[in-house]
Amino acid sequence: MSITIESISKLGYFKGVDADRLASLAQIFGQRSFLKGQTVVSEGDSEQNLYFVGAGVVKIFKTSSEGKEQIIKITRPGESFNDIAVFSNGPSPYSAQALGTATLIYLIHKNDLMPFMEKNWKVVQNALECLAGQSRLLLGLIEDLSFKNVMGRVAKILMENSLHGAEGFQKLTQYEMAAMAGTAREVVGRSLKSLEDTGAVRLERHKIIIVNKDLLNQLAGLN
Repeated sequence: MSITIESISKLGYFKGVDADRLASLAQIFGQRSFLKGQTVVSEGDSEQNLYFVGAGVVKIFKTSSEGKEQIIKITRPGESFNDIAVFSNGPSPYSAQALGTATLIYLIHKNDLMPFMEKNWKVVQNALECLAGQSRLLLGLIEDLSFKNVMGRVAKILMENSLHGAEGFQKLTQYEMAAMAGTAREVVGRSLKSLEDTGAVRLERHKIIIVNKDLLNQLAGLN
């Protein structure tokens, strides 16, 4: 089944583009389904596809030579990944793995995307905004890892992944939270207990309840 024009219009690169212009893309886009844990892109891959999350969520991460994982971003519907490989003519600098139980990915090859961008300045503007947003995210990650204590990092992770709805909420394991916070799972466990002691959250079996959003925001440094 081909991607619909409505679905294309919800992707970050193509928002605000006239429907008649998007019609030519409907037959060019591909789509693939992934189960939880399946790899979409591996670090070092040389394929030149730009990917968009259509449904579900995808984690973007790097792995050290010792096997330690650092999650860079949780990518949600409408957002893109593998942009760096597409626009730099180099290999993918990270891996991408489906987190949702049923993740739908849209893809378009660079050779099909670039001619369309050359004729549509709005797509170029959108692409620049998306790339700038990714740069801001990386700078924020560097700032968090350099200047925030672990409890502050964990508080921020909870805030950023607690939105309701399919495009927001994502249930994370303590291992995944540790990979986002750049620490060990045991340290995340202690940080969650400290957040509970402050009254910001309540820990239940396999569940974290945000009790005081304002306090959690303050501890996350988001105020």
